[in-house]
Amino acid sequence: MAQAMAAAAATLKRPFGSDGLVGDVDNTTTSINGAAALAAGDENKPKARRRESDPAAALAAARHEFGEHGGVNMSIEASATFTVMEPDTMRRLFAGELGPDRGDMYIYSRHFNPTVLALGRQMAALEGTEAAYCTASGMSAISSVLMQLVGAGGHVVASRCLYGGTHALLSRFLPRSSGVRATFVDDADDEAAVRAAVVPGETKVVYVETMSNPTLAVADIPMLARVAHEAGAKLVVDNTFTPVVVSPARLGADVVVHSVSKFISGGADIIAGAICGPASLVNAMMDLQEGALMLLGPTMNAKVAFELSERLPHLPLRMQEHSRRALAFASRMQRLGLRVLYPGLPDHPHHARLAAMANPGYGSGGMLCVDMGTEDRANRLMHHLQNTTQFGLMAVSLGYYETLMSCSGSSTSSEMPPEDRALAGISPGLVRMSVGYNGTLEQRWAQFERALALMQPATVPATLQYKAAAAAAAERDVADAGNSNHRKH
Repeated sequence: MAQAMAAAAATLKRPFGSDGLVGDVDNTTTSINGAAALAAGDENKPKARRRESDPAAALAAARHEFGEHGGVNMSIEASATFTVMEPDTMRRLFAGELGPDRGDMYIYSRHFNPTVLALGRQMAALEGTEAAYCTASGMSAISSVLMQLVGAGGHVVASRCLYGGTHALLSRFLPRSSGVRATFVDDADDEAAVRAAVVPGETKVVYVETMSNPTLAVADIPMLARVAHEAGAKLVVDNTFTPVVVSPARLGADVVVHSVSKFISGGADIIAGAICGPASLVNAMMDLQEGALMLLGPTMNAKVAFELSERLPHLPLRMQEHSRRALAFASRMQRLGLRVLYPGLPDHPHHARLAAMANPGYGSGGMLCVDMGTEDRANRLMHHLQNTTQFGLMAVSLGYYETLMSCSGSSTSSEMPPEDRALAGISPGLVRMSVGYNGTLEQRWAQFERALALMQPATVPATLQYKAAAAAAAERDVADAGNSNHRKH
């Protein structure tokens, strides 16, 4: 019995599948019962189950890692370095004859760490890719992928509307550091324009965000994949805004990157990234001699990986509620006459596209934008939303349980020159909101209405002006009563 349990544990802890990296995506990994049966002498391998298309189902089908002593949670392997029993073993590890996929052996946690590797398997299952590697930040994931795939002097075609840090990486840092050239396409929907931007024999990557930051344009991933592949390039998609909602790899993307710090983490307390793609890419990026991840070293801490692995199972539920709240707020804001950007609204230009690409049941994501026209009006609205009515918090990032707000042009897109922001459609008064799920929907909506009513009357419907005045009067009454009671005592 003890031998059977030991054999089962050894099988469960085996980090790589038969594909050379992460077999769990295809669900070929042996189950507990299957391993016990094998240990008992049954040589019939368990039949592989079909690949799950729903992200939540795929996560549930991925191998569950048990702790060293049978705990329901996996153990944290906090070691930076790993011992070997024989001197020749180390030589074989560095020669590539042994490793995590060959003998369940490790060298150093900058290379592979068992806990981080387990999180990578979960991310691969989530995105429907063959493999995944988790990094210390989203930007380290993006920069490492681009450096690995493009190389010195290579060419990238990218959507003009990108996260400001990514835009700066492509327009300034990589050209200066490695001669990479980037062509930004004003309208990534225009297939002819994307094709015209491709340089035959030189373009290595087409780069877009599933849902652009901050304008919430939805990329036509199947079309872009087709254009990239016809040119011999790879399509890299940043899926930070839409985990679970959209699965780019199932639509033709070659590589999917994430800032795991956002919706996947959900707590605004962790900085992390992920690269999801073919096993060959991850192995190449971890090559001891030429791998961008191995040599640049954006290593995720094992304790961070453990925390994230505990949050991933809840991600589908969280995304459903983020999406539900965002759609409710966007619909109500639009009825008030505000200019709202949200792909879940029927009049959004990419509403049908997102509906066709999205995984059923997860809505249209938790991000929406309200265009207040000018930065001054945007700032006054955010001031009241945070400091007067407690609707949300003025902060960058996204995916938190509280609503987070920022004026994109002067914050997360400020790295872009003004002319580029204008070409990307980023209005000076664009307020980006990551809609949280804390509190009740009606409670938060009442807070939003009241903050809006406190703006200048010319920009606010009369009904909201009345509500604001009534609310202010009620608060004065409560305050006066409190002061009176205090004086009585």
